Amino acid sequence: MKKKENNSSSGLKVIPLGGLEQIGMNITAFEYEDSIVVVDCGLSFPADDMLGIDLVIPDVTYLKDNLDRVKGFVITHGHEDHIGALPYVLRDINVPIYATRLTMGIIENKLREHNLMKGTKRKVVKFGQSINLGKFRVEFIRTNHSIVDAAALAIYSPAGVVVHTGDFKVDYTPVFGDAIDLQRFAELGKKGVLALMCDSTNAERPGFTPSEKTVGKTFDSLFEEHRNTRIFVATFASNVDRVQQIINTAYKFGKKVCVEGRSMVSIIETARNLECIKIPDNTLIDIDQLKNYPDEQQVIITTGSQGESMAALSRMASSMHRKITIGAGDTVIFSSNPIPGNEKSVTKVINELLRKGADVIFQDAHVSGHACQEEIKLIYTLVQPRYAIPVHGEYKHLKAQAKIAQNLGIDKEDIFILSSGDVLELDENSARLTGKVPTGAILVDGLGVGDVGNVVLRDRQHLAEDGIMIVVMSLDKYSGQLVAGPDIVSRGFVYVKESDELIEEARQTVDDALQKCLDRGITDWGKLKNTTKDALSDYVWKKTKRRPMILPIIMEIT
Repeated sequence: MKKKENNSSSGLKVIPLGGLEQIGMNITAFEYEDSIVVVDCGLSFPADDMLGIDLVIPDVTYLKDNLDRVKGFVITHGHEDHIGALPYVLRDINVPIYATRLTMGIIENKLREHNLMKGTKRKVVKFGQSINLGKFRVEFIRTNHSIVDAAALAIYSPAGVVVHTGDFKVDYTPVFGDAIDLQRFAELGKKGVLALMCDSTNAERPGFTPSEKTVGKTFDSLFEEHRNTRIFVATFASNVDRVQQIINTAYKFGKKVCVEGRSMVSIIETARNLECIKIPDNTLIDIDQLKNYPDEQQVIITTGSQGESMAALSRMASSMHRKITIGAGDTVIFSSNPIPGNEKSVTKVINELLRKGADVIFQDAHVSGHACQEEIKLIYTLVQPRYAIPVHGEYKHLKAQAKIAQNLGIDKEDIFILSSGDVLELDENSARLTGKVPTGAILVDGLGVGDVGNVVLRDRQHLAEDGIMIVVMSLDKYSGQLVAGPDIVSRGFVYVKESDELIEEARQTVDDALQKCLDRGITDWGKLKNTTKDALSDYVWKKTKRRPMILPIIMEIT
């Protein structure tokens, strides 16, 4: 049975399904009568307490329940927090994808990996072009970001126009392509904009975000200073403009460039095929060719700027990389800032590199891809929205943007800080929250999507903190008497060889408790297991003040 919620009203509904309590997992549904358009479909990376989890994707139950009304995914740019969940979500919601050239190229790499190319409709959209999706028309507007071909969206509906900036900054001198189309934002503002959904990531930072070009000058001076060393530069895989500038500087200094890290190699190859990056002849070399050149002629661009344990830089730092080892005389430049929460991992890698004798540079070789306060003010002033809906960021970022909007003269009651799942209904005359839809996080572990939930995570946490004790016993099928055991096996609790006495006493405690049960004629397995758990748990707590997971196993002997 399909759910049709509040379908009678003719307002435009804005329904964020993720991305408003965190940086990551961005996905928003726009709904008008029988049409739903979904903007972005991103993932987030697991928190420290999500043991063994690889990725986190949004819960799209609402879209599944209204599948017949979903017209398509419209994607702003090619970062993981905006496209990463597509291969998982498309299995249930197979609708067309609309994106700009490089964004689509990166999405297609993902679809190939997941064998979804044949079954997925895709359309590459140019800047200035519009697409019709049911009751909606969506126009792509050129913006600047830390990846080429980023777009803002003007979403036209019968209730009015919503401008969604996507992730953006105002860069008048971009490395590749043209500057943000501020004129179009101004034209939309003159015609009248119902609501602005603006990137909040840097809303706490005053001033302007520097142009990506400024990093090129920094690289020039760093390469000059370290002319006689092998240079490693760690940056985000998707920052094609940054890679372009590193290559430009390397070329100036007569150095050869090797790109290492699977995700980066894939994105650079896609960008090269689409001519979004220009690499001078004979500059890029394969990792196996490095041995043909002296160290001072080598520049290695690598993933791992966030301290990810399996990324190329981390493996080089811990001497686990098959082909490259970093040591004394090498220079490592971190061309990114740690994402909130990654500081410890980044510091760990930096310390490992310093121990190996490398020279590590982690200041001034990065600029953000997100707008600071003055750029946010500029967009608000050009667009002049009736309502403000801050998006993309943690609550403190959304709140900081709300304050900017208020200072620009937007009434407090016309600014909406939403939570994932909120349904905001808008028209010319009013905006109000009219309900909630189900949202949440689906955990991806290996090939399993959603099969690890809170209960399993709690068990993993328990195992990680206190270990496990397994009690094995055999009962005679007919007499119900204990034939063998109880035997105790433990993992992650104590080192058994040094704790013989503890394990033997624990075994005796369980044996006594079981014999009491069996003497009273209790043969119900459930009761026997509970008795075992309680007796062992009490004993272990008294002796060690720990609570390992206890798993009784009963076998029946005939």
